[in-house]
Amino acid sequence: MHRFAVMFFLVAICSTGLWAEGGAPAAPQTARQALLEMFFSKQPGTFLKHLPAATRTVLTQSGALTSMQQYSLLAGQLQTQDKSLQTFESGPLLLAAVVPKTGQKIEVVVDNDSLRGDQDDIELSFRTYKDSQAQRTPFMPHVVFSMKIESGLWTLQDIAVTINLPLADPDFLKRISDGMKAPLAVASSQIHAPGVGQVAGQGPTITLGNDAGTLSSVRKILAAEATYAATYPAVGYTCTLSDLDGFGAAEANEHQAMLISSRLASGKHLGYIFTLANCTGTPASSFQLTAAPVGESNGRHTFCSNQSGAIRASGDGSAATCERNGTSVQ
Repeated sequence: MHRFAVMFFLVAICSTGLWAEGGAPAAPQTARQALLEMFFSKQPGTFLKHLPAATRTVLTQSGALTSMQQYSLLAGQLQTQDKSLQTFESGPLLLAAVVPKTGQKIEVVVDNDSLRGDQDDIELSFRTYKDSQAQRTPFMPHVVFSMKIESGLWTLQDIAVTINLPLADPDFLKRISDGMKAPLAVASSQIHAPGVGQVAGQGPTITLGNDAGTLSSVRKILAAEATYAATYPAVGYTCTLSDLDGFGAAEANEHQAMLISSRLASGKHLGYIFTLANCTGTPASSFQLTAAPVGESNGRHTFCSNQSGAIRASGDGSAATCERNGTSVQ
């Protein structure tokens, strides 16, 4: 009986992980190990495992838990497939990876690991290399992951991100200058080059000017309609903009599909009125979209489109003109 009791005691210790190979107690997981496990483990569910209990509860109640589980699975697959990705549980580096297309190497550096009892702040910065040469970049983010022990596990409590903008740095100023020149060059080509605002052989070029933002909104609604019809095939297309709205529901549904912003879904945006009409059939197999300027057109264009996705515009601000013989816009 005594021998049996001793054996039972040893088995119990081993099964609970209190005894490691070699006879020494298993070392507890560090906050850094927990952080790596959370984002880069091949085991599913580790991302959720290291979230605070209150966060997991809210995710469960909101229905977002499934998306988080999919992220965890995707991260594991990435770790398996990307052979260049290396993680380090100790030392000056947390992570190192090579971007296959550019050959650029990225390192995540541990600047400070401040452990205070059951709390640990891990401060990280980034370095990049090209052809083994360190790249001088105008600014890189600085991130602090704040970890805390909950129920015996390290959990991620807070993420702080800061970006330093060296306003007098020559490289920073050059990037700003180059970034401002590029849109001007594109705008110039749109004004003078045929085919940007027209289809060849179908009338004069349309110069969009300040209406470019409205055209972008038209495209967002068209993409949302296509997604909506595919997601809710029993309904088809919708002629109610609020059905495409992006906020207010616990989860997406046919009356709030979370596909466009609430501002755009209101029907009034950027000085334009957006209208959906002619949703015919059950399910609806067609629709008509117009974007007309509020009040006098003052030279602004009216845009129109339908389920085909082709966009046309009229320079007189008239929806009827746009639908009847508007100029095609690419």
